Amino acid sequence: MNRPTPVVFALLMAACTPAVFASSTTDVSVTGTITPSSCTPTLSDGGVVDHGKLTVRDLDRDQPTRLPVGEMNLAVHCEGATFFTLSTVDNRAGSSAINPVFHGLGKVNEDQDLGSVAFGVFDPIADSAPVTAIMSRDGGGSWGPSSYLGHAALTSFAAPGDTGTPIAIQDLSARLRAFTIVVPASDLTLLDEVPIDGHATLQLKYW
Repeated sequence: MNRPTPVVFALLMAACTPAVFASSTTDVSVTGTITPSSCTPTLSDGGVVDHGKLTVRDLDRDQPTRLPVGEMNLAVHCEGATFFTLSTVDNRAGSSAINPVFHGLGKVNEDQDLGSVAFGVFDPIADSAPVTAIMSRDGGGSWGPSSYLGHAALTSFAAPGDTGTPIAIQDLSARLRAFTIVVPASDLTLLDEVPIDGHATLQLKYW
């Protein structure tokens, strides 16, 4: 006869204890997450858009200045066909001067917002076929065509003929564009060099 393991033996002993003894209990939780497959997003150029050095003369005094559009390649590789969404975290939150759904560029003198940068996804290809970028502002309850990529919505991809339904994808490639706008020079007190300090984190979540 096999001898019971210590854990089983302890449970058997507890079951045989007379009911007149008081007892205490505690809960045991087993947690974790099982994902359908692992996905890895990557960006070309290290995810950096470098506008170089600008002078005050490069900025419009009375109107926002649009800098040249930055572009990099976005790729997502999954181990198998996977439903996923993309979004961002604005690491300069609270400093977007143009629109709160865009991303901030940091502050000047701690109290002046420098500008904003917006991201968009264009020409997506999923598993060798063109697809449409779609966006949901209600956590995935409804979807519609949009190139927007940001912290105010979820971005996914759909077949061109059914833009209301995200599809599972194994390999995605697209162009990620950054649209950077600096506030009018008259709104800034520039006493020294000021860095354009936009910084965002690209998030991939399994859907």
